Amino acid sequence: MSTIASQPLLSVENLSVALPRGMDRSHAVKEISFTLTAGEILCIIGESGSGKSVTASAVMGLLPPTLAIESGCIALKGEDLLKTSQAKLRSLRGRIVSIIFQDPLSALNPLMTIGDQIAEVMDSHPAHAPKDRAARVVELLGEVGLPDPAAIKDQYPFRLSGGQRQRVMIAMALALDPDILIADEPTTALDVTTQAQILELIASIQKRKSMGVMFITHDFGVVADIADRVIVMEKGVMVEQGPAETVLGDPRHPYTQRLMAAVPRMKTADRAVTADVPTVLEVRDLAKTYRLGSLFGTAREIKAVDAVSFKVHKGQTVGIVGESGSGKSTLGRLVMKLLDSDGGEILFDGRNIAGMSEAEFRAMRPYIQMIFQDPFASLNPRMTVGRILTVGPMAHGISAADAQAKAVRLMDLVGLDVGALDRYPHEFSGGQRQRVGIARALMFDPVLLVADEAVSALDVSIQAQILDLLEKVQVETGVAMIFITHDLRVASRLCDEVGVMHRGKMVEFGPPSQIFHAPQHAYTQQLVAAIPGADWEKVA
Repeated sequence: MSTIASQPLLSVENLSVALPRGMDRSHAVKEISFTLTAGEILCIIGESGSGKSVTASAVMGLLPPTLAIESGCIALKGEDLLKTSQAKLRSLRGRIVSIIFQDPLSALNPLMTIGDQIAEVMDSHPAHAPKDRAARVVELLGEVGLPDPAAIKDQYPFRLSGGQRQRVMIAMALALDPDILIADEPTTALDVTTQAQILELIASIQKRKSMGVMFITHDFGVVADIADRVIVMEKGVMVEQGPAETVLGDPRHPYTQRLMAAVPRMKTADRAVTADVPTVLEVRDLAKTYRLGSLFGTAREIKAVDAVSFKVHKGQTVGIVGESGSGKSTLGRLVMKLLDSDGGEILFDGRNIAGMSEAEFRAMRPYIQMIFQDPFASLNPRMTVGRILTVGPMAHGISAADAQAKAVRLMDLVGLDVGALDRYPHEFSGGQRQRVGIARALMFDPVLLVADEAVSALDVSIQAQILDLLEKVQVETGVAMIFITHDLRVASRLCDEVGVMHRGKMVEFGPPSQIFHAPQHAYTQQLVAAIPGADWEKVA
């Protein structure tokens, strides 16, 4: 932890931000107060809609027109930002206070090189920028740990990985040596090892430059690793604040206690194994190679899936874990027959579906269903939930009456009211939409479910509810599951066996107790070591 200075860089007093009429509450943020000092990392934690990002946007002066600051004071180094002109605010952004956004691909301009985008930050503050800006760009890229900065500066964002793009965002935020750095969920979408690198990078830069850092997150593991102080927000209200050790070690507010109880824990005991359970799926030496062509050079081959083998039994969940690019999602698409394999076998119901044509496989497709990562993008916004659930089964010959009756039963199973059948996806929360996605997959009475990062976009409490639901569904239906995730805690809680993917190969396969507590392969050991908040979890 860092050494905390006494003089606040930022002081927020009784800040209230009003929501438009007709919303579920009157205020996005109501009467919150806190300070941030030099050399301090302040973590703001809470679920979606708690007001975390609105607080950051208010400090940056970037609130959308639909939101209005009703009252309060935001003092930056003693100057009230709410009484400051827009021109003065623009001069402060990037120079005194900078922000790192959650999604770097959306925040970066796809038509500009990395170097030009970093230089643009300095161009907007010419009086405070170094004379040799090109050299400063290369220096910043090196400072955030990017390989070959001189080459990276001439690349476009799409050519970089998620972790590299996030490092570019950090370089942009640091271009003018700000006093305050606001990080809005900067590691949510990143793999565990990349997340650990970014957290270490932010903490080391903060310590070296003695910045104040406001870190917004919903991950208690991250809080345990980096926070000096913690603020907990619920529905726009600050319900608890204090030193990290106090809040994490002895939470007082019921909401904080509920959030912490919902954090998935690394299990030490495996699930009971039932003997003579039939095999639903057997994958043998499965392979998929991508060939990246070039107009002027030789084509490059990437082995996305390389001789992978495993089995899934009835009522069992097999987790597939690994970093982005490890091949886990490609493996899921191969099993779903959304991609054609280049070699190996996929034995489903004793038949090799890998070599089947789409016409041959069509009759079997209802029995292998998928739960997608983004529950909003995967649901048709122009259809009611009832239509979403029934259109597929009806296309496969089920009568409208039978499909409707089944939809009603599944609404109860996934914990939604029958009245939801007449509503549209946009009328539901993220967790409710994911429940709809699960119900849609179950409409076909599948033998195998493939869940691709099905809970990674959800808050920790909603995530816990969906995991409980999947376990309940599995007990009641006996469905087998392949659960693809980069969250090792989730895999530990839900899975009977876990396969670890690395550069297309399955480097280790076994029960959670082996994978997470006695890993054999060096890559698995590296993944487990990078889990945020591991020391806090042992204490908790």
